[in-house]
Amino acid sequence: MRVLVVEDEVRLAAYLKRGLEAEGFAVDVAQTGTDGLWMAMEQSYDAVMLDIMLPGMNGYKVCESLRKADNWVPILMLTAKDGEYDEAEALDTGADDFLSKPFSFVVLLARLRALMRRGSPERPASLSVGTLTMDPSTHEVLRGSELLTLTPREYSLLEYLMRHPGDVLPKTDILGHVWDWEFEGDPNIVEVYVGYLRKKIDAPFGLETLRTVRGVGYRLVPDA
Repeated sequence: MRVLVVEDEVRLAAYLKRGLEAEGFAVDVAQTGTDGLWMAMEQSYDAVMLDIMLPGMNGYKVCESLRKADNWVPILMLTAKDGEYDEAEALDTGADDFLSKPFSFVVLLARLRALMRRGSPERPASLSVGTLTMDPSTHEVLRGSELLTLTPREYSLLEYLMRHPGDVLPKTDILGHVWDWEFEGDPNIVEVYVGYLRKKIDAPFGLETLRTVRGVGYRLVPDA
């Protein structure tokens, strides 16, 4: 199994290379983001271990560029940062997993093997349902070529619907995923935000893609 390690800390890169080779992996090392991107595009790897803070091009950009090129190699992000926003950005740009430094080599190895077992099924970095598109890395939403302005809650609701195109989603599921399973407010808040969304993604375009299934929930369908 062949792994690409993109890490600019020379001693850490050498440590990872020795450790992984001792476990039977074939390992290539790149020490800049630009070199790592080129190697990942030019050769076939079973996984990529990618630092975030890199010279030339940061890890977020490397990951995003690979996904936009339809390269779905499993990516494990490594970073000295530790925070939910860094993790969210890593995952939003297309990474499969995230590990903060310092880390245990045993844990890193387990994460890497888990990624490789799952393989690399296609996971588009952007979402689309008909002419409606969403880029989770930039939070941009377009209807055709027109940029839509959504509040954070409207965006979260639309993202959940777009990740389940055509499926009828019960109100309770929407509350749990977009608000919180412990939400104690008025459950009709879902209907209110569905109304807000319709005014932005459908009404201005003469469409009815966000539909109510009476007694069940809501579904988002492609426009004709």
